[in-house]
Amino acid sequence: MTDERATDRNGRHGPTIRDVARIAGVSIGTASKALNANGRLKQETRDKVREVAREIGYRPNDMAQSLHRSRSMTVGIISTDSFGRFTLPIFQALEEQFADRGIAIFMCNATDDPERESQHLDQLLGKRIDGLVVTARRADKRPPVGPLPPGLPAIYVFTQADDDSALSLIPDDEGGARIAVRHLAEIGCQRIAHVTGPLRFEAVQLRHRGYLSAIAEAGLVANPSHYLAGAWSEAWGRDAVARLFDGQNEPPDGLFCGNDQIARGVVEALRERDIDVPGRVAVVGFDNWNVMTDAARPPLTSVDMNLSALGHEAGRLLIDMIGGKEIRGIRRLPCTLVVRESTRR
Repeated sequence: MTDERATDRNGRHGPTIRDVARIAGVSIGTASKALNANGRLKQETRDKVREVAREIGYRPNDMAQSLHRSRSMTVGIISTDSFGRFTLPIFQALEEQFADRGIAIFMCNATDDPERESQHLDQLLGKRIDGLVVTARRADKRPPVGPLPPGLPAIYVFTQADDDSALSLIPDDEGGARIAVRHLAEIGCQRIAHVTGPLRFEAVQLRHRGYLSAIAEAGLVANPSHYLAGAWSEAWGRDAVARLFDGQNEPPDGLFCGNDQIARGVVEALRERDIDVPGRVAVVGFDNWNVMTDAARPPLTSVDMNLSALGHEAGRLLIDMIGGKEIRGIRRLPCTLVVRESTRR
């Protein structure tokens, strides 16, 4: 057992783990397990040891711990989501998972720049990280990060590595679309349109597949003219309403939108036409982005991708991988529906 003696910035020695153990009335081994979040201990014992450590100002020597464990107790995160729209909930959940185990996080933003990503990776590897998380603002496939040192676990969250040996966690877009369209059918919609984003995105293709599946399950008929793909924007939502309601075909009474920005543009355009939402037309969005769902009038029902749950699961799995467990493949986690006024009839 090493005597992990804490020091301040001037090199002066502070309380040791022996002091913590003595005051808490436990062995040094028990104190070490409690402070390092490992081993089998009662929660009250862990809490007591940690409280004593806080009270006497004990801080472990991170360098000594790293050498003792052959680990740095750090994890790197590389993101291409410069706005943090999708990464922030994932990052917060990861931080919660790692903090309980004494693991620190280094986060880098690569902004879709391969050269910058490579530089960030070199910096993280120089810190001898124990694991790597790669996130993005879209769930499409991307080249794997690397090269990585042998044995360094990496996990892709809200993005996919084009590598069969990698582990990727992404939302179940197809399942999310099914629950959205199923909800519209259950509240009585008979003619359900789908207004979505650019066809090149895998999420768009999967959500269209889920839309068609739910239409069939409900015993309805999918009208090809009710499927419109465009931009991820409110402006496209407005344009789509003009196409759907100014044509020769009978207009829809339900709209499933590919994201909340499109959905907000849809409800604004419908209101300008004095078309009651949800009385005449019910609207569902996707992403459950509060900036959009709460600002819309009426507030939007939306599919939540459960990004926090995605982050928690990623943290749990990465810890297992750091411990030596081999995990690979693509895992799609379920979405849920948050019902608001845009579908409450």
